[in-house]
Amino acid sequence: MLDISALDRIVKETIEAIERSQAQIYDIAENTRAEASLVSSELAGVKSELDAIITEVDKMERAEKRARVRLAEVSKDFNRYTEQDIKKAYDTAYNLQIELIKLREREKVLQYRRNHLETSLRRLQTTIQKAEKLISHVGVVLTYLNGGLHDLSSKLGELQQTQQMALNIIRAQEEERKRVAREIHDGPAQSMANVVMRAEYCLKLLEKDPGKVKDELLALQDMVLLNLQEVRKIIFDLRPMVLDDLGLVPALKRYFAVYKEKYGLEIEFEFLGQERRLDTGVEVAIFRIIQEAVNNIKKHAQVESARVKMEMLPGRITISVRDTGRGFDPQTLWSEKNRTGYGLLGLRERVQLLSGEMKINSARGQGTHILISIPLQEKETGTCDPTWGSGIT
Repeated sequence: MLDISALDRIVKETIEAIERSQAQIYDIAENTRAEASLVSSELAGVKSELDAIITEVDKMERAEKRARVRLAEVSKDFNRYTEQDIKKAYDTAYNLQIELIKLREREKVLQYRRNHLETSLRRLQTTIQKAEKLISHVGVVLTYLNGGLHDLSSKLGELQQTQQMALNIIRAQEEERKRVAREIHDGPAQSMANVVMRAEYCLKLLEKDPGKVKDELLALQDMVLLNLQEVRKIIFDLRPMVLDDLGLVPALKRYFAVYKEKYGLEIEFEFLGQERRLDTGVEVAIFRIIQEAVNNIKKHAQVESARVKMEMLPGRITISVRDTGRGFDPQTLWSEKNRTGYGLLGLRERVQLLSGEMKINSARGQGTHILISIPLQEKETGTCDPTWGSGIT
């Protein structure tokens, strides 16, 4: 016969033991969280200092470049400038070079500290996540043992956000299809209609004036070649083949070169870290993120050049897109009235789909700086040396 009282006692003792374990795990999580907070605070200070150093390096690079130009100008014309002028130009260029070297060394030190702190912070956060996961699992066990129900409100909220994001992605896909349809209609479709008309004209010339057929065929050939270029451009916009064949970095370089030829917007691209292939879906998503950011610059910044930096670190990719254009007020942009403006909503959602973070610094008349950080899973990153990485801001 089943002893109900013994069973109740066993269940009660089991619950008490689980509750004690839960409290111990909670203490571990709290202590780790406090340590992570200190590391995070130190990391924020290092990043802030690194931002300032990089800004200073940018300024110093421009000043050093001007000094070298001045030195070259003075050196070429000894009759026009005195020896004192030449010495002054040389000293100025030399001093700026020395200062620039010092700043770059300081930048490398800060980047190393930043990477080290980020690695430490990731380890602490992993410990916190494991502890929280254990606490969660223990809580579920306690809830079932006590006959309670799960609180589904947070899960429902996440599902609702996911659903809304999916709807936004579907809308973006439909807009992209409409854009492609318009490009085909206005470009290749119109050209093909002209090709048909020209071909019919050639047939008529064969009967009436065969001597002119050669010129018409040459014109027709030029038209077909132009049409082929348009089709290739549309195909490249849809899916650059170099992305599949060679990877993300070569695809971006090709894209920026084509973009300059087509729109006159020059993109200064800088890649840092060790180039390697990523998961196909991740490469496509990152390519589209940068593509959308560059399109926003062309549409709104009113500049002739911009700067894109990308850094591959062992556990993440950092992307910096900067222009010196009109700028805007981010608070106004994210308001309900204008939240779809500048294409940044779609950009943010693409980043969120990759579990990344996006930060926008902008002000009217002061340009825009978009900083994106995207984590990489182990299967996407491969085996890497944890000491490399030059830093991006």
